Amino acid sequence: MPITKGAEKAHRGSERKKVFNIRRKSAMKDAEKAINKAVSAGQAEEAKGLLSTAYKAIDKAAKRGVIKSNTADRKKSRLSARIKNAVTKK
Repeated sequence: MPITKGAEKAHRGSERKKVFNIRRKSAMKDAEKAINKAVSAGQAEEAKGLLSTAYKAIDKAAKRGVIKSNTADRKKSRLSARIKNAVTKK
């Protein structure tokens, strides 16, 4: 528990920010899951269309500090490689 008034104020702020961070992270994960589901179902073109929304969610999470920039780059690289492999197998 926070002891000083400043610590209480910081705790309230962190609780508010936590909601936004969770929302940002879940949007990113949902976009990744949608692409993985489309790839596993053999719908490579649909996955390609979802790639831009996933990039947007990942970039926003990195910009806000929810994930680090290298993590964002790695996630985008793996998603695009997964789609590329699905297209070439088809």
